[in-house]
Amino acid sequence: MRKNERKLIANNKKAYHDYFIEETYEAGIALAGTEVKSLRMGQCSIKEAYVGVKDGEMFIYHMHINPYEKGNIFNKDPLRTRKLLLHKSEIRKLANAAAADGYTIMPLSVYFSNGLAKVEIGLARGKKLYDKRDDIAKKDQKREAEREFKLRNLK
Repeated sequence: MRKNERKLIANNKKAYHDYFIEETYEAGIALAGTEVKSLRMGQCSIKEAYVGVKDGEMFIYHMHINPYEKGNIFNKDPLRTRKLLLHKSEIRKLANAAAADGYTIMPLSVYFSNGLAKVEIGLARGKKLYDKRDDIAKKDQKREAEREFKLRNLK
């Protein structure tokens, strides 16, 4: 693996649709051995996952990692709460921001970086319905413009 190479495992597209992402952070995840093997096979989902702060530590809840099929007794609960590894100052900053009205901390993606399992978390502010409609309209316009450009260049 080259330096700073990322191998994407799971992506949370819904977070980008439902929230404005203000800031992003990279955090390590405290995992058991069989969970790492399962992640390497791409067996992870963060669609329903969320991040919370408890006793000055950050945890990710409802992140689903399928049990490793050859792990037998060493497998852990697929939905167990996992600790995120961040600096104290980052945890404090995120906790204060999340306490503000309308903000939450969302997991955006899970990936391997230089052989270590990482999760990208973002400080997010909820979108209103009209914001979501604007985003969909912009995507449609962009797609239509690309289609017209492609057709013009083919002739």
